[in-house]
Amino acid sequence: MLLLLSSSGFPDRSVVRTHTHTHTHTHLELHPSGSSPPYQGILHPLLGSAVISGSWRDEAQSPSPALGSGSCGLLLSNHPPPFFPWSFTMVHARSWILKKHFKGYPTNSDFELKTVELPPLKNGEVLLEALFISVDPYMRLVSKRLKEGDKMMGQQVARVVESKNSAFPVGTIVLVQSGWTTHSISDGKDLEKLLAEWPDTLPLSLALGTVGMPGLTAYFGLLNICGVKGGETVMVNAAAGAVGSVVGQIAKLKGCKVVGAAGSDEKVAYLKELGFDVAFNYKTVKSLEEALRQTSPGGYDCYFDNVGGEFSNTVISQMKKFGRIAICGAISTYNRTGPLPPGPDPENIIYQELHMEGFIVYRWQGEVKQQALKDLLAWVLEGKIQYREHVTEGFENMPAAFMGMLKGENLGKAIVKA
Repeated sequence: MLLLLSSSGFPDRSVVRTHTHTHTHTHLELHPSGSSPPYQGILHPLLGSAVISGSWRDEAQSPSPALGSGSCGLLLSNHPPPFFPWSFTMVHARSWILKKHFKGYPTNSDFELKTVELPPLKNGEVLLEALFISVDPYMRLVSKRLKEGDKMMGQQVARVVESKNSAFPVGTIVLVQSGWTTHSISDGKDLEKLLAEWPDTLPLSLALGTVGMPGLTAYFGLLNICGVKGGETVMVNAAAGAVGSVVGQIAKLKGCKVVGAAGSDEKVAYLKELGFDVAFNYKTVKSLEEALRQTSPGGYDCYFDNVGGEFSNTVISQMKKFGRIAICGAISTYNRTGPLPPGPDPENIIYQELHMEGFIVYRWQGEVKQQALKDLLAWVLEGKIQYREHVTEGFENMPAAFMGMLKGENLGKAIVKA
């Protein structure tokens, strides 16, 4: 007997039992008449054509490909032995868009959650489901380049849930720059697989943090831009964040004295756990200039700057001769509505012969990037680099996670678990 499952209903002599429901899909069982076991699958209650994914599995036979796709539904064979599991997918992606450009700190009204229907896959394409999505300070800056109505940008760890690309079979975990969205389609060219050495014991979310873009930023900014050497003194601000915490730990591995500044006593305690030689709360010291001078009377060889503004002016005035400054970010200025503060004293830069360089981590690609990732992974597995993650549950909380990160509420890498 043949059963036709259509978008408008199910066979008269079958019963559908819904178990769980989410915004994107419903898990169900189809109980045919008679005593045969139920078919099990996932119903995605979405518009448009149905795309069949997965495969049939017969207890006595090997899996065979799904029967096809179309706008009507799915044709099933009901002859024994029973077939299970099966699934068919009609996918809607939820995405956060920039409703209006930020003025000062972002607010909830600046974002809008939209749902769009994704088309069936073409040959060579894969359907991705977000597992973890990153929120980072640079998004506040780069959002100025978006048009109102554009999707918020960003990287995510995703799983391939349907594939017409042999290089990325179903179940493959990838990194993708698909932004704030639950599902996306890729032709595979923009996908990056995790390191082959990645162990099952390590959280996948770490690919968005210490063994990902923030870790690489710390690695190349400190080692390539600053070029630190053993015995030097390194200053890093926003030191308990995703980048700063890795900067300090790599500097210690290289034999440096490390000074870190953070915005709470809890974060200062964390920095001391990580092995920073000195850590202080810049919000509670009476004088930043005096705190820096007492910490390192002879000045600083390397300054890794995540903050900018007046803080950086103060540090740069205490750099040693031929000091190096890696300008990674300027989060203190991102939400300002008035004029920016003046820059550092040119006389100091000239006569101390300082080297200042801004950088973007995507400069380093290919083998050098892969080696850096392997180094970071090895240091984590050896316990030489520790990490913390600030995980927000639920895709609907993307804006809250982003706004909280900009206000310094996170300790470690800010991540959203989709």
